[in-house]
Amino acid sequence: MDKALDSVLVWLRRDLRLDDNAALHRGLTIGRRVWCVFVFDTDILDPLPRRDRRVEFIRDSLAEVDAGLADLGSAGGVRLLVRHGRAVEQITSLAEALGVDAVVASHDDEPAALARDEAVREALRRQGRAFHTVKDHVVFERSELLTQAGAPYGVFTPYKKAWLAKVDDFYLKAYPIARHAAALAPPPAGIEAGVPELAEIGFEATNLQQLQLPSGASGAATLLDQFLQRIDDYDEQRNYPGRRGTSYLSVHLRFGTVSIRRLAREARTRAAAGSTGAASWLSELIWRDFYHQVLHHHPHVVDASFRPAYDRIAWESGALAESRFAAWCEGRTGYPLVDAAMAQINQTGYMHNRLRMVVASFLVKDLGIDWRWGERYFARQLNDYDLAANNGGWQWASSSGCDAQPWFRIFNPTAQSRKFDPDGRFIRRYLPQLAKLPDAALHEPAQAAPAVLAAAGIEIGRDYPAPIVDHAEARQHTLQRYAVVKGAG
Repeated sequence: MDKALDSVLVWLRRDLRLDDNAALHRGLTIGRRVWCVFVFDTDILDPLPRRDRRVEFIRDSLAEVDAGLADLGSAGGVRLLVRHGRAVEQITSLAEALGVDAVVASHDDEPAALARDEAVREALRRQGRAFHTVKDHVVFERSELLTQAGAPYGVFTPYKKAWLAKVDDFYLKAYPIARHAAALAPPPAGIEAGVPELAEIGFEATNLQQLQLPSGASGAATLLDQFLQRIDDYDEQRNYPGRRGTSYLSVHLRFGTVSIRRLAREARTRAAAGSTGAASWLSELIWRDFYHQVLHHHPHVVDASFRPAYDRIAWESGALAESRFAAWCEGRTGYPLVDAAMAQINQTGYMHNRLRMVVASFLVKDLGIDWRWGERYFARQLNDYDLAANNGGWQWASSSGCDAQPWFRIFNPTAQSRKFDPDGRFIRRYLPQLAKLPDAALHEPAQAAPAVLAAAGIEIGRDYPAPIVDHAEARQHTLQRYAVVKGAG
């Protein structure tokens, strides 16, 4: 087919794969010569610690993209172009050096990303170049799903019903890449290519390799193959952090090393064949779309409650709140499931979804601390940090968000522990100091008989902290605190 443009630069961002990549497909189908670039954006990187698993994951995934481009390109020497600096400057200078007609990228609806993209668009316009963006990161985005009144959905269940009614093979089909790969071009002389080492961009290695978290599209494929062998049990196993019940694909979805269309296609096909586990997993993928459309239509949620009335809540502040927040961050609350969950996120950058709800509820409704404090901590720690999902989850837990849990629903951390880690497998893994306690005492060590504690070699206050709050008392304080939103929509 005839190509409309002589040359195109494809800017990879949240789509670090070659297979089923909407932006790459667009570039290859409109350009006679195509190059791919990734920018280590210093606006994003500079605030991060020098050891950050996400940066290492990205770097390793890019190495796989680089090798894949070399394999795909019919012309020898096809490589990934990688730049380090402010994205606006790097993209525009590279576009000028290559002399491209257009830059193509996938959509990114985070407010900061939209502002960045508008700056890039304007800078490219001044150069006489176009900037195109396409949907890739979700199945349905922005205003593709609206109510009959033409408004965005504010409740998940009708959104899910509309999602399932609209989705079909067209929306889940893969974008073919290999058949168009002849357009991939080697970099011209003088244009540097290849993926830098971590040290070259100012970062150091983390424990990512020891965690055995596979990166790149190949890593995502391995995890997906493993998960599909147990997906039928997902609805029964997903809430138990001590079991291998989830997909562990969240970081791959975040950075686009796997296509959301591929995952939704697998889930939909298996759900249609009667798998309740696949249907439950598909629902989780739909939640992800839901939170992205909430962010698109209501960008104020980045800094404020989705429901403004909830910003009237008076959160705890001062030295006591700060010390309790530090105890929560460091896993020193005296509630084993909460502390084990925080140890998990601190050591691995991952936290099981059930535990995200438990620790968020504890911070907000047991400690009375503003949900934004927890949201920011998760943003620093999570390998799979995604603004839309993280914000949606924290606002759900604090009852301030779109279709959130009722404000008067307050998780009991001990009851959650007994229900979802009954044999203490998860707690013992991350709190080895409690490993010798019998199951009956493990979930509430401070209430164990002295002889039981002594037999396990534990002294409360020395080997494990006493609870920093009494849950029953904290619950009453929370009901009083939230009274200001009674009747609020």
